[in-house]
Amino acid sequence: MTDPTLADAIVRARTRNGLTQAQLADRLGVSRSTVAAWETARSEPSDELFQAMKAVLGRIRREYGREHQNAARPARTTTQPTARRSRPPKATAAPQPARTTLPTGINGAQRAHMDIPLAAPAGEVLEGAPPRARGRRAKQTRPTMGTGPMDVPALEQWLWDCACQIRGPLDAPKFKDYILPLVFLKRLSDVFDDEVTRAAAEFGDRETALEVIASDHEMVRFFIPPEGRWSHIANRTTGLGELLTDAVRAVARQNPKLQGVIDSVDFNATTAGQRIVDDDRLSGLVKTLGQHRLGLNDVQPDLLGRAYEYLIRKFAEGGGQSAGEFFTPPEVCRLMARILDPQPGMSVYDPACGSGGLLIKAHLRLLETHGIAVNEHRELPPDVPPLKLYGQEINTATFAMARMNAFLHDMDASIALGDTMRRPSNFGASGGKMAQFDLVVANPMWNQDFPDSVYRDDTMERFSRGIPPASAADWGWVQHMAASLKPGGRMAVVLDTGAVSRGSGNAGANRERDIRKAFVEADLVEAVILLPDNLFYNTSAPGIVMVLNTAKVHPGEILLINSSTLVSKGRPKSYFADEHIARVHELFQGWQAVASLAAVVAAVQIAENDYNLSPTRYITAVLEDKALPLEEAVRLLREAEAERARADVELWKVLARLGVG
Repeated sequence: MTDPTLADAIVRARTRNGLTQAQLADRLGVSRSTVAAWETARSEPSDELFQAMKAVLGRIRREYGREHQNAARPARTTTQPTARRSRPPKATAAPQPARTTLPTGINGAQRAHMDIPLAAPAGEVLEGAPPRARGRRAKQTRPTMGTGPMDVPALEQWLWDCACQIRGPLDAPKFKDYILPLVFLKRLSDVFDDEVTRAAAEFGDRETALEVIASDHEMVRFFIPPEGRWSHIANRTTGLGELLTDAVRAVARQNPKLQGVIDSVDFNATTAGQRIVDDDRLSGLVKTLGQHRLGLNDVQPDLLGRAYEYLIRKFAEGGGQSAGEFFTPPEVCRLMARILDPQPGMSVYDPACGSGGLLIKAHLRLLETHGIAVNEHRELPPDVPPLKLYGQEINTATFAMARMNAFLHDMDASIALGDTMRRPSNFGASGGKMAQFDLVVANPMWNQDFPDSVYRDDTMERFSRGIPPASAADWGWVQHMAASLKPGGRMAVVLDTGAVSRGSGNAGANRERDIRKAFVEADLVEAVILLPDNLFYNTSAPGIVMVLNTAKVHPGEILLINSSTLVSKGRPKSYFADEHIARVHELFQGWQAVASLAAVVAAVQIAENDYNLSPTRYITAVLEDKALPLEEAVRLLREAEAERARADVELWKVLARLGVG
């Protein structure tokens, strides 16, 4: 018999806090129908969820806490049936009495905000949990692991040691597609194990908890089948290639959200008749990964996410030219996030999202500005809506990295797989129209080569300001991003330095210069920031960040910043230190000329300089002139050759009309 006094108290407390049933359900990680059942006295929350409600609603503690704790209620034992979920009866045994279950599990971020433990220490029972059933004990066969949470440097070093088990420090980057899914699987398995332990406190033993969870996967965030659990994997030393492939595929089958994310690699793959990664090295990797747990009590999502991005960065350092396909230096991402300054509930889109770094930094920026400190990390309070994150990526392996990265940061991001330029995802927008967002951010591959047909055949009117040259698609990406902005929207994009200056000063027509002109005349360009040399992993060229704003605070003006001297030298790459990021952001916010660093230029002056937007055109640097980077010199040479060829064609036409030649 449920208590109507409790139902009334929940309704009053929820209403006083201005929450709907759906919003309270979201805070607790349960369904709306579960909350509705509590409020109509059709069922009651478990002790754990009641404590969680008190953390969310607050005043329910005074209205009902004493009565709830002291009221004479039927003891929750193995012989007391309830009106809730029942344990599935065994086929050969007499029907078992029903047991009270936990509703849908609370996710990591919600749990940490409520300060609810997911598991009791060995030999202890969670406060408010029923007594354990006698006669059976939990069966636990776990590998030996380190105890206690790790700090970020230790976590990073451990993950890198895991990576180096396959081929050593020099070759490990080649095998990221094998290593990253296993780190992700370890996290999923350990979190699932935590959730089973929590349920075991409710049911009395792990065996019963596993049976109930197997019959209702909504009790956990991701259901991990027996063949995908780390305890099963860690005990094997032979046939690991086939075992791991079967494990990730089994996990993907049980969790549709993970299809194409965790199951895209074959650990048993061969080339020229030889295994790419043999069982001995896979065994070393599994053994090293098994040294520490990655459960919710062991490492918070933001810390694990930072370590995971560190691992991606280490891969990028050894990845050469291919690194730029999946990785933007995190300090550049942080700078762009600070400039765009995302606000609660905003939508953020990256059309070339790579491993998701720019979206993640936008999420972390919101935590920095609106989050609260909880157990040495930051979380959004219940009344602050998170960002709505969207991205698209063409490479299947990189798409999988982005999805895993988002999951490990405990972010809800919609990442689409596909060719943005030819087939952009509309993310559910009606009428086949372009989806539009509050903020757009990207670091597309520089100087891509797209045929004119990509632009001419577009049906979404994205390229109305002009068709870029075939060898430089930078302004094609800019036009796609601008078309993806809502009214009042803003964007930041990383481009090759030549994209803001090529063609200016040429006597003849130039496609890129003409597109720049269209953007300047539309008063969309807000700022251009020249970055230091040697930040990016696929080039030593500096790059620029261009900021567009559909509702500029300073109309008719463009801020140009030369940050080439604000850099710390490192090996193999230079990097922005925190003070450099803060200084550039200060220059952006200040919007005034600063000697050798910043200039505020009127649009008419940009026109007088033939729409050259390069900061070095307007800001006198204090350093000696440097030779052009090789990539930029080759680019300028190709442009000059193309211009000469066009001039030759025009010259021969004139000579032909004159009857000469």
